[in-house]
Amino acid sequence: MNKSIDISTEVIKTIRKIMRAVDVQSKKLVRNYGLTGPQILLLKELDYEIGITVGEIAGNINLSQSTVTNILERLEGRGYVSRTRSDTDKRRVFVKITEKGSEILQKNPSVLQEDFVNQFLKLKDWEQTLILSSLQKVAGMMDATEIEEPPVLDTAASAQTAEISS
Repeated sequence: MNKSIDISTEVIKTIRKIMRAVDVQSKKLVRNYGLTGPQILLLKELDYEIGITVGEIAGNINLSQSTVTNILERLEGRGYVSRTRSDTDKRRVFVKITEKGSEILQKNPSVLQEDFVNQFLKLKDWEQTLILSSLQKVAGMMDATEIEEPPVLDTAASAQTAEISS
């Protein structure tokens, strides 16, 4: 058998393992906390930044404003966040975490990307660069370079599950 085919098969298997790890972690978060990874990430951002706007949240966690708005609607509906319009500019909406949201964070839910970042930062600079370069090449080969919101590791299935349970 051709060695290149064997290696490409292993690369695809490894990508599937990564996708499975993300899916398992996402389902675990939904099961244990009733929240998806992006929802927890957003709560953590609000816990860190007090009185922040939707646009600032979106920029800080690398999601579009419309995605952040959708997540906020679900979180607000469940009492985890509150939104208030600016007195001076009604277009600006400030968001803050509620006591209920803070209580969830006290349980210290860990999103997969936090664990990844902690381990990634322990690598040498050349190892980090090699991983980045390789993943960028793979993304390009998969025509994934045009996807707008790659930073949050979560799956659609877990987002749907959380939405159903809310």
